[in-house]
Amino acid sequence: MHHQEDIPVLVEEAVKHGEGLLTPEGALAIDTGQFTGRAPNDRFIVDDEITHNAVWWGANNQPISASVFDRLFEHMGNYLSGKRLYVRDGMACADPEYRLRLRVITETAYQDIFAHNMFIRTEKTKEDEQPPEWSVLVAPEFFADPEKDGVPHKNFVIINFTRKVILIAGTGYTGEIKKGIFSVLNFILPHQRNVLSMHCAANTNDHGETALFFGLSGTGKTTLSSDAERYLIGDDEHGWGRDGIFNVEGGCYAKCVNLDATKEPEIYKAIRFGALLENIEFFPGTRRPDYANTAKTENTRVAYPLEHIERSVPTGRGNAPKNIFFLTADAFGVLPPVSSLTPAQAMYHFISGYTAKVAGTEVGITEPKMVFSACFGQAFIPLHPSVYAELLGDKLKAGGVKVWLINTGWIAGPYGIGRRIKLAYTRAIISAVLKGELDDCHYKKHPIFGLYYPTTCPSVPDAILDPAHTWSDQEAYYSQANKLACAFVENFRKFEGDVSPQVLQGAPPLKARVES
Repeated sequence: MHHQEDIPVLVEEAVKHGEGLLTPEGALAIDTGQFTGRAPNDRFIVDDEITHNAVWWGANNQPISASVFDRLFEHMGNYLSGKRLYVRDGMACADPEYRLRLRVITETAYQDIFAHNMFIRTEKTKEDEQPPEWSVLVAPEFFADPEKDGVPHKNFVIINFTRKVILIAGTGYTGEIKKGIFSVLNFILPHQRNVLSMHCAANTNDHGETALFFGLSGTGKTTLSSDAERYLIGDDEHGWGRDGIFNVEGGCYAKCVNLDATKEPEIYKAIRFGALLENIEFFPGTRRPDYANTAKTENTRVAYPLEHIERSVPTGRGNAPKNIFFLTADAFGVLPPVSSLTPAQAMYHFISGYTAKVAGTEVGITEPKMVFSACFGQAFIPLHPSVYAELLGDKLKAGGVKVWLINTGWIAGPYGIGRRIKLAYTRAIISAVLKGELDDCHYKKHPIFGLYYPTTCPSVPDAILDPAHTWSDQEAYYSQANKLACAFVENFRKFEGDVSPQVLQGAPPLKARVES
């Protein structure tokens, strides 16, 4: 039993037992096996007195009986009995008022390194010596018997709010650990503590002006929040309580695909001893990571403690945000690079959670695919999206918060015809917003989406700010824009009966017109 081992010991353990290799920078590179990403169809929540009437049941929150959980819990316990185990005690939520004590038990050293990096490290205080409130049991080499155990496949993730235990089996993908705890907090914080839990990154400046970055995978959430001129609070999961923003985690879990030292220097420099690289390829004959090689998966990752980022906030806390950014990678090339949202539009787009996947990112995707993920994290929210949206609306009513829709995707045509907006332009837009340089400029109203977008922005060509004018065929642009707007409206039908009339005012007005 290895309890609270230091990183050097765990790295030695991982190398000794064939779990991974060291890169020239000192990071541990491992493979997670069959699963290189989450398996959302194999994630379940125990249906009991706590969850039955509270959880938003459906494809993302599949119910399972307590008896199935108990049987698998016993089987996993028997399997792990006598095994070499690694135990990590840590915490979630940087604000002491909402702190959650955790224990993660795994059968691999690399997963213990992941838990050490991603959760808040303990400080050997009396509070830290208290027993954990939640436990995560991880056994990547344990497999269920679907015919006997009541689960559809050999792998599974089961959350039990009564027992306060998460079971993760049959998968070595570490993201299941962090997202399991995030799912728990997405239930506890809003439902029991009236705190808005958020799938977003957060940073701040010397004046305490906090910014939030919401976005699904591939939209630039981690990249844009890692700003050399600002201080990183966290890159993925946060809460918004009565005293401001707090990081849920103690580390970062960044994508590595096409990682570049020039474009993303903060992340690149964070990959050193103590960091955990997942599923990356090496240049032939070396241990030098080839971040452009996605032969194994597009979802290559690195997990590192927050202190690996030079300009990070040690406390993991910040003031209430001054600016909120909704990031979307629009592969249809119709949304403006930046738009200012009204409170109604902010709640509408928050619930919609739109982005697009492009060809090559997943098996079977041969053309751009619309993706709507409620609250920019539908896979991790146990409650109905309206719960989170109303909490956000209450925060916006207090005033002083501006919300922006940022398109990090395509212009001048859809994916395959147009071009992706340069990262330098998106960074310039974010910088201009944070400096207040877009507060008093001239805005135009988009005829289909009803969004207000600026006609000028420092360090950004005026021509790309109006998406229609970047297309050579205006009729094709408005036809494409109408198609996307209709998809927004159709997706939102399932929420219409559960949201206030104000939220519906944020929908696209669908008044298309071709402009010369």
